[in-house]
This record gives sequence, C-alpha cells and structure tokens, in this order.
Amino acid sequence: MASHGNNAARATYESKVPSFYYRPTSSDCHLLREQWVRAKYERQEFTDPTRQEPYSAGYREGFLWKRGRDNGQFLSRKFVLTEREGALKYFNRNDAKEPKAVMKMEHLNATFQPAKIGHPHGLQVTYLRDNSTRNIFIYHEDGKEMVHWFNALRAARFHYLQVAFPGASDADLVPKLTRNYVKEGYMEKTGPKQTEGFRKRWFTMDDRRLLYFKDPLDAFARGEVFIGSRESGYTVLDRLPPSTQGHHWPHGITIVTPERRFLLACETEAEQRMWLDAFQKLVDRPMLPQEYAVEAHFKHKP
Repeated sequence: MASHGNNAARATYESKVPSFYYRPTSSDCHLLREQWVRAKYERQEFTDPTRQEPYSAGYREGFLWKRGRDNGQFLSRKFVLTEREGALKYFNRNDAKEPKAVMKMEHLNATFQPAKIGHPHGLQVTYLRDNSTRNIFIYHEDGKEMVHWFNALRAARFHYLQVAFPGASDADLVPKLTRNYVKEGYMEKTGPKQTEGFRKRWFTMDDRRLLYFKDPLDAFARGEVFIGSRESGYTVLDRLPPSTQGHHWPHGITIVTPERRFLLACETEAEQRMWLDAFQKLVDRPMLPQEYAVEAHFKHKP
C-alpha cells in the first residue's frame, strides 16, 4: 500500500521533471536534497512547466557572491547565463560593458562543495581558460536561488550537447551535464626529477584528470596528470621506489604513465587504499575515443 501511494505521489508531483533537472541521491549535499523536496511539494514545480522558468528559460542573470582569486574575499558579482551564446559570464562592476570572464558551456562543470567553500550553498564552477582548468567559487544566500542557478547551468549544458550531438538521446546526454569529483584530499608529491622534497598538495580527481593545488580554493591547478588505461601504458603501484627520500607521509603511490612516474604519499593507509581504488578503476577502464584526444593534449602541453 505504501509503495502504491509513493508511486501515485510521484506520478503527480514528478510528472513534468525536465530531463536536465538534477535528481539528488542520499549522498548529495543537504541543500540539493532539501530543495528537491521543496520544489516537488511546496512549489509544485514539476506539475506545471511555467513554474520552471527560473532554470529553463535559456537566460538568467543576477548577483552571486564570488571568491576573489588573490585575496580570498567573497564579493558580489553580476552573472549572466545565456543559452543562445552557450556561455556563463560575470562582471566585476555593475556598469561594465565587457565581462571579466566568459565560461563556455563546452567545458563547464558545476558541483556543490559546501564544506570546501565554507558555505552551505557553495558551488564550484570549473571551465577551461587557455587550455588550463580554472575554478571559481560562488554562493547565494538563498538556497533556492543557488539550486536554480545550478539547474539553469545544467539546462544550458543540455542545450549545447543537443546541438553538438544531434543523434544522442536524453539518456546519453544527461550523465554528461555535470559531474561530482571522484575523490579529493591531501597527498604529498615530488617533482619530475624526483630529487626535490615532497610537498603537501590538495588533489582533485576529475574523471581521468588528476589536478593538484597548493590550496583547495586556488583558482588554478599547479599541475594536471592524465590517467589513461592499462592498454595505453598506465599502471598504479601501491608503493614508492625503494630509493625514494624526502616524504613525510609513509603510504606511497606511484602512477606510471608512458612519459614519467608520479610519486605520491598518503598520511594514512586508509587514504592510500581509497586513492588506489579510484586510480585502479580508471586504469582498468578502456579509454573512449574522445579521451585519446584529451591524452594527446596533455602530451603536447607546454
């Protein structure tokens, strides 16, 4: 009976959920789960498409708090999202004619990061600038507004992908709209000569791209590592070479690529095991055609 009632409620309150709208799971942040419930039952956004205009109109503008790249202060900035131009822009001044940055939908990602940003509505947006990954950190005091921005970004990405891949189904495109990071955390690393001392860095695993930062809220990564498949010459070892010196943390990892070895160290065995599991899944997974293009970019990166 309870199951029948749940199905009936779902048929009513979720009858017109847009394909691009993010349906949270139990592992998602509190904000996404809360606003999903409020959108369904309080605002009944999914019974009438006209109530979905804040994120489905193809255009959105407003003010968000953005973290400054250099001073770390959050300042109010005007953001404009335009589906027609396939871009998210922000402006440093209200009267500015030219945007400070233009983030193209092609490479844009957004993921909620409340703990990292230090605000329950914190969103991390990444995009490519000069072929390097750029992070911006934003939030809105109103949780509903922030989730509307998030789903508006997903809608714009959905539109871009529909145009880029006209034969693809919604089921093919929806998983590509936004992605959460596989894993994040601190590890130690040494440089390419492997004679320098190990330094503590913040690592972000974004599918096959492993990025490392001096600080979790840095705008640009200090470096990026592409992790391909075993067939392409990539392996992961649960140790460092015997002669390795200079690391403070005892639990080593070696990532072997066709070009070089990356030496990493974890503080605990549990952290080492989690990173190894994540790396091993990538190495075991055959590469897709588009991933070979990404790999080629890394090989020719200055």
